[in-house]
Amino acid sequence: MSFLLDPVLLLEAGATIGERVEDDRTATVTGAATLAGFYAISVPLFVDARWTRPIWRLVGAKSGKDWMLNSGVFAFDYRSTGRRANLVSAAIFATYPLWLAAGILWGRRRRRMLSEVAKTNGD
Repeated sequence: MSFLLDPVLLLEAGATIGERVEDDRTATVTGAATLAGFYAISVPLFVDARWTRPIWRLVGAKSGKDWMLNSGVFAFDYRSTGRRANLVSAAIFATYPLWLAAGILWGRRRRRMLSEVAKTNGD
């Protein structure tokens, strides 16, 4: 994953959950599992865990941190990140539940709209 792609992917994952999962408890568990998956990959990428090498090599990055910070688009110095970069990265990680929650709300709105359209059309 990357800081550029993760919010979009979390928003869409949340929208899918919101649109397809009607039970709140099931949506909560599914959302928690989704977040766990994102954190389980993204944090190890950021700290350059050795097992993430196949992931960052697949996307043409020079390291997991390079992929997380630059996403193949930017040119931040990933080799000498200091305290500020780490704090900003932690803040970005902290927004992940918000992206997912926004997606769930969006998906529930889409589900209601589709339901209303179906009722209007006599389905």
